Amino acid sequence: MQEDIPAILLVGGLGTRLQSVLPSTAKPMARIGEAPFLELLVRQLRSQAIGHLIMCTGHLAEQVEAEFGNGHKFGVSIVYSKESQPLGTAGAIKFATNHLGEASDFLVMNGDSFLELNIGKLLRFHREHQGLATIALCRVSDAARYGLVDTDPWHRVTGFREKTGLSGPGTINGGVYVFKRETLGSIPDGPASLERDVFPKLLARGIYALEQPGMFIDIGTPEDYIRAQTLSQSLNLAAQADGRRTTILSE
Repeated sequence: MQEDIPAILLVGGLGTRLQSVLPSTAKPMARIGEAPFLELLVRQLRSQAIGHLIMCTGHLAEQVEAEFGNGHKFGVSIVYSKESQPLGTAGAIKFATNHLGEASDFLVMNGDSFLELNIGKLLRFHREHQGLATIALCRVSDAARYGLVDTDPWHRVTGFREKTGLSGPGTINGGVYVFKRETLGSIPDGPASLERDVFPKLLARGIYALEQPGMFIDIGTPEDYIRAQTLSQSLNLAAQADGRRTTILSE
């Protein structure tokens, strides 16, 4: 593997908005074509030389473990950090600390969204800017159900805007992050949210963001889950790419 950085995948959410169409299925296990959505993320990481995966599980954790096991059949190594209670995005990361080894930086990905990106470029950007955290951003045509991220001309995050519900284009959090290990000290024990409890505290110490030009989708609502089905072929191709396509798109 070209990168020794571990990747945390947040796959323990309840998925309440999808329960009307997937009442007994863990959200990351929702089928996109013939495979679970989570497999897209695993294949994307593998294709870009990220081989040490930590899956933060909770709700219906046994479905994830039964499908992915130790990761060998996917060409990666997978360990599990299983929550006994919902810990939120930040709490799950803190709970997985023991699986990070001595890593000075680590990657985090939401388990219910896919962002086409060049991981190597994102890591280089993170190290060059020396911030505590780096967020992968993406531009969407309708940002109504997302919060917006504001940056200055030097790519430093200046603020986060809550969901407005107003239709229109915007730059949003793409659900992929790189963190310095020291950020773990800013996460409280127990349930906590990256967006509400951690990022506001880190703003003054330096959060940077890099926009990605590739495709983005999440499956948080029945409508977007149905849309993901229509994009199955494109998603599979993007997951198997090595990141060079997004580099070309951004040039």
